[in-house]
Amino acid sequence: MISLKNQSETISSNQLIMLGNTMNSPFNHDKAPFGNSHGPMLTGVFAPVLSEECLTDLPVEGKIPNDLNGVYLRNGPNPRFKPKGSYHPFDGDGMIHSAHFENGKLTYRNKWIRTDGWLENDRQGQESHWGIMNSLKGRKDRPMADAANTDVIGHAGNAVATWYLAGKSYFLDPVTLDTIGSKDYSRSPGQGMSAHPKVDEVTGDMMFFDYFDYAPFMAYGVIDKEGKLIHHVPIVLPGNRLPHDMGITQNYSILHDLPVYHDEDALAAGRHKIRFNSSMNSRFGVIPRYGKSEEIKWFEFTPCFLYHVINCWEEGDEVVMTACRFMPTKDTNGEIDEIKTAKMIANLGMEARLWRYRMNVKSGECREECLNADYNCEFPSYDTQLTGMHSQYAYLVDHNPKTLHWTGLRKFDTDTGESLGSWSDGPAHCWYSEPWFAPADNQASEDHGYVICFMWNDKLQIQELQIFDAQNISRGPVARVSLPHAIPVGFHACWMKPTQINIAK
Repeated sequence: MISLKNQSETISSNQLIMLGNTMNSPFNHDKAPFGNSHGPMLTGVFAPVLSEECLTDLPVEGKIPNDLNGVYLRNGPNPRFKPKGSYHPFDGDGMIHSAHFENGKLTYRNKWIRTDGWLENDRQGQESHWGIMNSLKGRKDRPMADAANTDVIGHAGNAVATWYLAGKSYFLDPVTLDTIGSKDYSRSPGQGMSAHPKVDEVTGDMMFFDYFDYAPFMAYGVIDKEGKLIHHVPIVLPGNRLPHDMGITQNYSILHDLPVYHDEDALAAGRHKIRFNSSMNSRFGVIPRYGKSEEIKWFEFTPCFLYHVINCWEEGDEVVMTACRFMPTKDTNGEIDEIKTAKMIANLGMEARLWRYRMNVKSGECREECLNADYNCEFPSYDTQLTGMHSQYAYLVDHNPKTLHWTGLRKFDTDTGESLGSWSDGPAHCWYSEPWFAPADNQASEDHGYVICFMWNDKLQIQELQIFDAQNISRGPVARVSLPHAIPVGFHACWMKPTQINIAK
């Protein structure tokens, strides 16, 4: 039996979560531990696990490469208690699932992030917060928790977990997954850090943005390699917005002002309701890394939404950004259906294409182009050692637009838009996690390394960690590691090399 003691945190006997090595037990997958009255995103492949485990000596088909060393971390929603009201995936308590590789050996761990909300629920023995479909931040009658369930990245030796609606950043030990602490980097105005900060692995700087429902509506900041806030400025937007991601180059950061926002009447009534306005252009703001608010330069493009950027870099006076462009839904007349588009964004139904934007910071010229119109792909990764510099290869999931159903993996050449190979054990019944590129030891080329992901096979009722040769995705996994319990569908992942992990603890 593994204790849930974490620093000074201990679960009382009446709240005890059953833990332990389940290798000697039948495969464990409760299809709906909290029932189905809170919506479909807590059942089946979305059903949370109610245990924390540390597992070694797992069955392996193939061979774990000896030159694969580091840790793969994946974040996602995993409520510990039955929720209040309707449930959205952004509500669930953040849980990290990890695969730690050392010299051909693997250790699997999963652990809840001990957020302020998680600790409050622990004290009460029940869910004490409301979700985004039932509340707004700051409501005392219906408090909402910062779940830290969206992204996880490596910075300053720690793993950093963040949340979609912007909040505190939570620091974790990348190996044990213990929660170390939290930080609110915001300065007025602002509320915290949004889901997708970017780390320059050369300088160690971490760039981030915050967004909120009052003027100036956005803030931008830089944290140095020691974890200290060294720059923070307001960013003036025309109104409330719902930006999700950003980009960086060696000299600039790219912020998003997109035609997606909260309905003002709904906000006044204490509800979230997303609007998409096809009469508004998309705008990307290019600001020097340590720039002042007035130094930002805005470039206008066709109306769209971007969940995720792939990478950005500079080519002369141009800033180049590759991304997964959300494709607005069209009606029978070929016009943008604003209501359906907003619903797809709100429900995480993704219809996206590989896209490239170019912005000339000297002339003000800009242009955009679709790199590949054939594949609905999202949740991209690449060799993050090249963040802010030109990168050629990206690894994405093939996406079923109606659900968070990622049906397989695909590699792209982001220079040409060409699909360089793909893999799925079965698109109809297999659910993949965000794949992440892990460089091989003594890496000899950009794609010399491995792509790692979790995969749930709903037909065979098996859970695997799969490892691919990044140079030949279509070959299939070079290793399959069997896990004794299902891992619910989640969000983002990252890879941390041994040199990125703070071992001086």
